[in-house]
Amino acid sequence: MNLSNKTVLLTGATGGLGRAIAKSLAAKGATVIVSSRKPEELEALIAELPGSGHRSLVSDLAEAGAAEKLIAEAGEIDAMVANAALPASGYLDSFSSEEIQRAIRVNLEAPILQTHALLPALIAKGEGHIVYISSLAGKVASPGATMYNGTKFGLRGFALALRQDVAGSGVGTSVVLPGFVRDAGMFADSGAKPPPGMGTATPEQVGAAVVTAIEQNKREITVAPPQQRAGASLAHHFPKLAEATARQGKKVSDQIAAGQTEKR
Repeated sequence: MNLSNKTVLLTGATGGLGRAIAKSLAAKGATVIVSSRKPEELEALIAELPGSGHRSLVSDLAEAGAAEKLIAEAGEIDAMVANAALPASGYLDSFSSEEIQRAIRVNLEAPILQTHALLPALIAKGEGHIVYISSLAGKVASPGATMYNGTKFGLRGFALALRQDVAGSGVGTSVVLPGFVRDAGMFADSGAKPPPGMGTATPEQVGAAVVTAIEQNKREITVAPPQQRAGASLAHHFPKLAEATARQGKKVSDQIAAGQTEKR
């Protein structure tokens, strides 16, 4: 789908990845509806975007009914990028019941409900695209990330199955899976350092991947250096070995959880 003169709804727009995605979409000629919980930051982001007609919608997707309400308020759109997510880092026994519910609602339930509300209109006009921002944590499990792994695995599975359901309708779906990203996301937020030798991607590379996913109807795009992609493949084929390797990275997992607890 050509993004020029198309309207795209982007959730989680004021985070580091969201800002990069918004700028990449606008640079391709799209009109972007940016959404998050932060009205002032949304307006500041709109002022930075090339083009015109961009607008903001304030929404807290942790609230019941917010996902469907956001789709209704957005009006007619051509694409959606489901980027909003809570970190959900930490061991399961460190979560309250409310924190578990919030993580599931924002990371998994909201994108599903938004898709359910949006899909009939896209199918009716025979064109559209939905991008789901998952993570390499949606392919590789790690200690101290039960809720994050669970929701990101679930989002990836939903997106790939939906792609088969809508095949031939003119509507495409894609999954973008960032690995370790510098200057944004879990490491920037928590102050933890990525494991040595694994490399990092940039927010701009994630933004470019979203554009490619929409324009070329890609099934899945991993945004990570070769060593991270190789590690993900190893974990898939040799899970026992991957578990032993992951345990060595427990210190990093603990640092990420400690730095993001208040964002649950």
